Amino acid sequence: MTDALAKALAAEHAAVYAYGVVGGKTTGRLRARASIGFDAHRARRDQLRTLIAQRGGTPSEPGPTYQLPFEITTASDAVRLAVLVEERLTTAYLELAADPDASLRRLAALAAQECATRAYGWRPAITAFPGMPGLGASPTATAGPTPSLDPTPPLDPSSLVEEPADTQ
Repeated sequence: MTDALAKALAAEHAAVYAYGVVGGKTTGRLRARASIGFDAHRARRDQLRTLIAQRGGTPSEPGPTYQLPFEITTASDAVRLAVLVEERLTTAYLELAADPDASLRRLAALAAQECATRAYGWRPAITAFPGMPGLGASPTATAGPTPSLDPTPPLDPSSLVEEPADTQ
């Protein structure tokens, strides 16, 4: 098992948690979109857990709670969180795409594409590829490090703090 595979699983655990929060702060079409994202991340999380177990590893368990990068009080905040989650997951999958195993590279490429598509669905704006500088970068993409929302090792929870930005 690779560290990148474990990081992707940790990021998916955090995404499932975050999408629960997003769904709780939205209604109507936004809640329906959050439900679709929640289900997609649960399915991907389960797939990663199975892959890790098949490779002789022990998949990590989700944390009981996660520190969110900013307070979620409105639907607008929830949308901002969903975009951030998808951008950070894209970054985690880009790291996995460097794995020597072709099947993991394929999984990572497809997962990164799905995350980028979901992020665009939440906020239709073209941003710089994660980790790349660019004029089109969104405030969440350039507001600091891009690890997942998982506060457990091997990720650094202090990197989750993001300065609030006006997204309206």
